[in-house]
Amino acid sequence: MQKWLYRFFIELTNHRFSSAILKKFSQSRVSAILIPSYAKIYNINQAEMEKNLTEFSTLHDLFVRRLRKESREIDQTENTVISPVDAVIEETGIITASKEMIVKGKHYQVAEMLGDEESLSKYIGGTFLILYLSPSHYHRIHSPITGVVTKQWELGRKSYPVNRLGLKYGRDPLSKNFRKITEIKGNDTYVAMVKVGAMFVNSIETTYTSDTVEKGEEIAYFSFGSTVILLFEKDSFMLSPKINASTDIKVGEVLGIINDKEKKSR
Repeated sequence: MQKWLYRFFIELTNHRFSSAILKKFSQSRVSAILIPSYAKIYNINQAEMEKNLTEFSTLHDLFVRRLRKESREIDQTENTVISPVDAVIEETGIITASKEMIVKGKHYQVAEMLGDEESLSKYIGGTFLILYLSPSHYHRIHSPITGVVTKQWELGRKSYPVNRLGLKYGRDPLSKNFRKITEIKGNDTYVAMVKVGAMFVNSIETTYTSDTVEKGEEIAYFSFGSTVILLFEKDSFMLSPKINASTDIKVGEVLGIINDKEKKSR
C-alpha cells in the first residue's frame, strides 16, 4: 500500500505542467520571499556562502549559490579521487557481470542508465558510488580527477525523486530520470559521472569551458538537490576505508585512489 501511494504521488506531481510552474516560480523575484525560511528550514551554512542571504534575488539563485574559495579544501595528493559534490554517500558497490548495480535491494541496469553499450563495457566489474544531494546541500559539481573530457551526453526526460524513498519505491530513477553523463580520462583510466536530475527540475548546467579539467574545478551545477553517480573501471579504483553508506562528504574530500596501472602490470 505504501509503495502504491508513493508512486501515485510521484506520478501526480511530476508532470511537465507542474514542473514548469515550479521552475518559473523559483526563478521569479516573488520567490525571494521564501529565501529566509528556506535557509532556516534547511539549515544553510551562510558563513561559507560567497554572497549574503539578502543578495539573492530569487530562490533559484540560492539553489545555485557559490561558496567562498577557502570554504572547501581540495586534496591534491597524486592519484586521489575527490568528492565532486557536497553529499551523503547512499551506496557503493561493484557493477556486476550482468551489467547491474544493486541499490537499496533494487537492480538497476547500467546499460539503460548510460544508454551506451560501448561506454558501459569499460565499467563492468568496476566500482560505483552514489552521492545524494539534499535541498540543503551546495549544488555545484566539481571534477573528481584531473583529466580530459572524452565524451558528454544526455538521456531521459522526467525526473523522479532520488532520495532514499525514491530509490526504494520509485521506478528506477537512476536509469530513467533526466541525466547528463560526462566521461573523464585521467591517470590512464576512465571515470564516468552520471548527473541525475531531481524531482520537478531537470536543469543540469555545464560550466567548464575546456576539454581539460583540473581536480576540484567546477564543471556543472544542479538547479535543485539531486544525485551524482561515479563509475570506475575494473581494478582501477580503491575506495577509502573511511567511506561507507550514509557518510557525509564535502567537495574536495577523498573518496579513494586511482590504482597505478604501471605498477599493477609489473
